[in-house]
Amino acid sequence: MTLATYHLALVLIALFAGVGITALGPGGVFVTVALFLLAPLSAAEVAGTASASFVFTGLFGVVAYWRSGEYSRQRVPEMTFLVSFAGLLGALLGSRINLYFPEIVFSAGLALFLFCLGVIILFQQLCGKLETYNFNPPPGQFRLTLFMLGLFVGVIGGLLGVGGPIIAVPLLVLLRVPLLIALAVAQVQSVFIAFFAAAGYFQAGAVVWPLVVLVTPPLLVGALLGWWLAHYLDSRPLRLTLGVVLLLVAPSVLL
Repeated sequence: MTLATYHLALVLIALFAGVGITALGPGGVFVTVALFLLAPLSAAEVAGTASASFVFTGLFGVVAYWRSGEYSRQRVPEMTFLVSFAGLLGALLGSRINLYFPEIVFSAGLALFLFCLGVIILFQQLCGKLETYNFNPPPGQFRLTLFMLGLFVGVIGGLLGVGGPIIAVPLLVLLRVPLLIALAVAQVQSVFIAFFAAAGYFQAGAVVWPLVVLVTPPLLVGALLGWWLAHYLDSRPLRLTLGVVLLLVAPSVLL
Protein backbone atom coordinates (compact mmCIF):
# COMPACT_ATOMS: atom_id res chain seq x y z
CA MET A 1 0.00 0.00 0.00
CA THR A 2 1.40 3.36 -1.02
CA LEU A 3 1.43 6.30 1.39
CA ALA A 4 -1.27 8.12 -0.60
CA THR A 5 -3.53 5.03 -0.62
CA TYR A 6 -2.99 4.58 3.10
CA HIS A 7 -3.93 8.20 3.80
CA LEU A 8 -6.99 7.98 1.55
CA ALA A 9 -8.15 4.82 3.32
CA LEU A 10 -7.84 6.51 6.72
CA VAL A 11 -9.77 9.57 5.52
CA LEU A 12 -12.65 7.50 4.10
CA ILE A 13 -12.86 5.33 7.21
CA ALA A 14 -12.82 8.44 9.42
CA LEU A 15 -15.67 9.93 7.38
CA PHE A 16 -17.74 6.77 7.88
CA ALA A 17 -16.81 6.67 11.56
CA GLY A 18 -17.93 10.28 12.07
CA VAL A 19 -21.37 9.43 10.71
CA GLY A 20 -21.61 6.55 13.14
CA ILE A 21 -20.57 8.63 16.16
CA THR A 22 -23.42 11.12 15.99
CA ALA A 23 -26.04 9.01 14.19
CA LEU A 24 -25.67 5.73 16.05
CA GLY A 25 -23.12 6.12 18.86
CA PRO A 26 -20.94 3.23 17.71
CA GLY A 27 -18.72 4.46 14.90
CA GLY A 28 -15.48 5.85 16.26
CA VAL A 29 -14.13 2.35 16.76
CA PHE A 30 -13.53 2.10 13.01
CA VAL A 31 -10.83 4.77 13.32
CA THR A 32 -9.21 2.71 16.07
CA VAL A 33 -9.42 -0.45 13.97
CA ALA A 34 -8.00 1.33 10.90
CA LEU A 35 -5.07 2.70 12.88
CA PHE A 36 -4.43 -0.74 14.35
CA LEU A 37 -4.63 -2.65 11.05
CA LEU A 38 -3.16 -0.13 8.61
CA ALA A 39 -0.65 1.93 10.58
CA PRO A 40 2.66 0.69 12.05
CA LEU A 41 1.71 1.85 15.54
CA SER A 42 1.98 0.33 18.99
CA ALA A 43 -1.17 -0.42 20.97
CA ALA A 44 -0.62 2.72 23.06
CA GLU A 45 -0.14 4.87 19.93
CA VAL A 46 -3.34 3.50 18.40
CA ALA A 47 -5.36 4.29 21.51
CA GLY A 48 -3.68 7.67 22.07
CA THR A 49 -4.07 8.88 18.49
CA ALA A 50 -7.70 7.77 18.28
CA SER A 51 -8.53 9.34 21.65
CA ALA A 52 -7.05 12.69 20.61
CA SER A 53 -9.20 12.80 17.47
CA PHE A 54 -12.34 11.92 19.44
CA VAL A 55 -11.99 15.07 21.56
CA PHE A 56 -12.96 17.18 18.56
CA THR A 57 -15.86 15.01 17.41
CA GLY A 58 -17.19 14.93 20.96
CA LEU A 59 -17.17 18.73 21.18
CA PHE A 60 -18.96 18.95 17.85
CA GLY A 61 -21.55 16.42 19.00
CA VAL A 62 -22.21 18.38 22.20
CA VAL A 63 -22.86 21.59 20.26
CA ALA A 64 -25.09 19.80 17.73
CA TYR A 65 -27.28 18.09 20.31
CA TRP A 66 -27.42 21.21 22.48
CA ARG A 67 -28.78 23.15 19.50
CA SER A 68 -31.43 20.49 18.87
CA GLY A 69 -32.60 20.63 22.52
CA GLU A 70 -31.79 17.17 23.88
CA TYR A 71 -30.04 18.53 26.98
CA SER A 72 -33.17 20.38 28.13
CA ARG A 73 -35.10 17.15 28.71
CA GLN A 74 -35.93 16.05 32.27
CA ARG A 75 -33.06 14.35 34.15
CA VAL A 76 -30.75 14.59 31.16
CA PRO A 77 -28.34 17.12 32.81
CA GLU A 78 -28.02 14.85 35.86
CA MET A 79 -27.51 11.79 33.67
CA THR A 80 -24.86 13.64 31.67
CA PHE A 81 -22.93 14.77 34.75
CA LEU A 82 -22.88 11.35 36.41
CA VAL A 83 -21.86 9.43 33.31
CA SER A 84 -19.23 12.00 32.32
CA PHE A 85 -17.61 12.36 35.76
CA ALA A 86 -17.34 8.60 36.20
CA GLY A 87 -16.09 8.30 32.61
CA LEU A 88 -13.14 10.62 33.10
CA LEU A 89 -12.03 8.62 36.16
CA GLY A 90 -12.27 5.42 34.16
CA ALA A 91 -10.41 6.91 31.19
CA LEU A 92 -7.42 7.83 33.35
CA LEU A 93 -7.32 4.29 34.73
CA GLY A 94 -7.80 2.60 31.36
CA SER A 95 -5.09 4.62 29.60
CA ARG A 96 -2.61 3.69 32.32
CA ILE A 97 -3.43 0.00 32.08
CA ASN A 98 -2.94 0.02 28.30
CA LEU A 99 0.72 1.04 28.63
CA TYR A 100 1.45 -2.35 30.18
CA PHE A 101 -0.45 -4.42 27.61
CA PRO A 102 1.41 -6.48 24.98
CA GLU A 103 0.01 -6.08 21.46
CA ILE A 104 -1.61 -9.53 21.39
CA VAL A 105 -3.61 -8.73 24.52
CA PHE A 106 -4.70 -5.41 23.01
CA SER A 107 -5.80 -7.05 19.75
CA ALA A 108 -7.67 -9.80 21.58
CA GLY A 109 -9.44 -7.27 23.80
CA LEU A 110 -10.37 -5.09 20.84
CA ALA A 111 -11.67 -8.08 18.86
CA LEU A 112 -13.75 -9.31 21.80
CA PHE A 113 -15.12 -5.82 22.33
CA LEU A 114 -16.17 -5.49 18.67
CA PHE A 115 -17.87 -8.89 18.72
CA CYS A 116 -19.81 -8.22 21.93
CA LEU A 117 -20.84 -4.79 20.71
CA GLY A 118 -22.11 -6.24 17.44
CA VAL A 119 -24.16 -8.83 19.34
CA ILE A 120 -25.69 -6.14 21.61
CA ILE A 121 -26.63 -3.92 18.68
CA LEU A 122 -28.25 -6.76 16.74
CA PHE A 123 -30.08 -7.92 19.86
CA GLN A 124 -31.48 -4.43 20.40
CA GLN A 125 -32.72 -4.17 16.83
CA LEU A 126 -34.09 -7.69 16.41
CA CYS A 127 -35.70 -8.27 19.82
CA GLY A 128 -38.32 -5.56 20.08
CA LYS A 129 -38.51 -1.83 20.63
CA LEU A 130 -36.29 -0.82 23.51
CA GLU A 131 -36.36 2.94 23.10
CA THR A 132 -39.36 3.81 25.29
CA TYR A 133 -38.33 6.25 28.01
CA ASN A 134 -39.35 4.45 31.20
CA PHE A 135 -36.02 4.32 33.03
CA ASN A 136 -37.25 5.90 36.25
CA PRO A 137 -35.84 4.00 39.25
CA PRO A 138 -35.44 5.50 42.75
CA PRO A 139 -32.89 8.37 42.81
CA GLY A 140 -30.20 6.37 44.61
CA GLN A 141 -30.37 3.44 42.21
CA PHE A 142 -30.57 5.85 39.29
CA ARG A 143 -27.35 7.62 40.27
CA LEU A 144 -25.43 4.45 41.13
CA THR A 145 -26.41 2.74 37.86
CA LEU A 146 -25.30 5.70 35.77
CA PHE A 147 -22.06 6.16 37.72
CA MET A 148 -21.07 2.51 37.29
CA LEU A 149 -22.02 2.64 33.62
CA GLY A 150 -19.88 5.76 33.13
CA LEU A 151 -16.93 4.21 34.98
CA PHE A 152 -17.09 1.05 32.87
CA VAL A 153 -17.33 3.03 29.63
CA GLY A 154 -14.40 5.22 30.68
CA VAL A 155 -12.12 2.28 31.48
CA ILE A 156 -12.87 0.50 28.20
CA GLY A 157 -12.63 3.73 26.21
CA GLY A 158 -9.30 4.69 27.74
CA LEU A 159 -7.95 1.15 27.50
CA LEU A 160 -8.80 0.48 23.85
CA GLY A 161 -9.10 4.01 22.44
CA VAL A 162 -12.62 3.38 21.15
CA GLY A 163 -14.38 6.52 22.38
CA GLY A 164 -17.34 6.83 24.72
CA PRO A 165 -20.47 6.78 22.51
CA ILE A 166 -19.66 3.40 21.03
CA ILE A 167 -20.19 1.78 24.44
CA ALA A 168 -22.41 4.27 26.25
CA VAL A 169 -25.16 4.53 23.63
CA PRO A 170 -25.98 0.79 23.39
CA LEU A 171 -25.90 0.46 27.19
CA LEU A 172 -28.13 3.50 27.74
CA VAL A 173 -30.57 2.19 25.13
CA LEU A 174 -30.62 -1.14 26.99
CA LEU A 175 -31.73 0.91 30.01
CA ARG A 176 -34.58 2.17 27.78
CA VAL A 177 -33.24 5.67 27.35
CA PRO A 178 -34.36 7.10 23.95
CA LEU A 179 -31.70 7.00 21.25
CA LEU A 180 -31.39 10.78 20.78
CA ILE A 181 -30.98 11.37 24.53
CA ALA A 182 -28.46 8.53 24.78
CA LEU A 183 -26.51 10.06 21.90
CA ALA A 184 -26.55 13.51 23.54
CA VAL A 185 -25.37 12.19 26.92
CA ALA A 186 -22.65 10.12 25.27
CA GLN A 187 -21.26 13.12 23.36
CA VAL A 188 -20.49 14.99 26.60
CA GLN A 189 -18.99 11.90 28.17
CA SER A 190 -16.86 11.28 25.09
CA VAL A 191 -15.18 14.69 25.47
CA PHE A 192 -14.07 13.86 29.02
CA ILE A 193 -13.04 10.29 28.22
CA ALA A 194 -11.14 11.23 25.08
CA PHE A 195 -9.43 14.27 26.63
CA PHE A 196 -8.17 12.54 29.77
CA ALA A 197 -7.23 9.38 27.89
CA ALA A 198 -5.34 11.42 25.29
CA ALA A 199 -3.62 13.39 28.06
CA GLY A 200 -2.42 10.16 29.63
CA TYR A 201 -1.08 8.85 26.32
CA PHE A 202 0.45 12.24 25.50
CA GLN A 203 2.50 12.10 28.68
CA ALA A 204 3.79 8.71 27.54
CA GLY A 205 4.61 10.06 24.05
CA ALA A 206 1.96 7.87 22.43
CA VAL A 207 -0.07 10.41 20.40
CA VAL A 208 0.84 10.61 16.68
CA TRP A 209 -0.25 14.17 15.88
CA PRO A 210 0.09 14.03 12.05
CA LEU A 211 -2.46 11.21 12.02
CA VAL A 212 -4.73 13.16 14.39
CA VAL A 213 -4.64 16.08 11.94
CA LEU A 214 -5.36 13.70 9.03
CA VAL A 215 -8.42 11.93 10.47
CA THR A 216 -10.08 14.75 12.44
CA PRO A 217 -11.52 16.81 9.52
CA PRO A 218 -13.32 13.84 7.89
CA LEU A 219 -14.51 12.77 11.33
CA LEU A 220 -16.13 16.18 11.82
CA VAL A 221 -17.73 16.16 8.36
CA GLY A 222 -19.12 12.71 9.06
CA ALA A 223 -20.35 13.81 12.48
CA LEU A 224 -22.36 16.63 10.88
CA LEU A 225 -23.95 14.22 8.43
CA GLY A 226 -24.60 11.71 11.22
CA TRP A 227 -26.40 14.30 13.37
CA TRP A 228 -28.73 15.05 10.44
CA LEU A 229 -29.37 11.35 9.84
CA ALA A 230 -30.17 10.79 13.54
CA HIS A 231 -32.96 13.38 13.42
CA TYR A 232 -34.47 12.81 9.99
CA LEU A 233 -33.98 9.17 9.00
CA ASP A 234 -34.88 5.79 10.48
CA SER A 235 -31.72 4.49 12.15
CA ARG A 236 -32.81 0.83 12.28
CA PRO A 237 -31.32 -0.25 8.89
CA LEU A 238 -28.08 1.56 9.71
CA ARG A 239 -27.81 -0.07 13.13
CA LEU A 240 -28.48 -3.54 11.70
CA THR A 241 -25.75 -2.97 9.12
CA LEU A 242 -23.37 -1.68 11.79
CA GLY A 243 -23.96 -4.75 13.97
CA VAL A 244 -23.17 -7.12 11.09
CA VAL A 245 -20.04 -5.13 10.12
CA LEU A 246 -18.73 -5.24 13.71
CA LEU A 247 -19.14 -9.02 13.79
CA LEU A 248 -17.23 -9.34 10.51
CA VAL A 249 -14.44 -6.97 11.52
CA ALA A 250 -13.75 -8.59 14.93
CA PRO A 251 -11.93 -11.73 13.59
CA SER A 252 -9.70 -9.63 11.29
CA VAL A 253 -8.51 -7.57 14.26
CA LEU A 254 -7.58 -10.71 16.18
CA LEU A 255 -5.84 -12.31 13.21
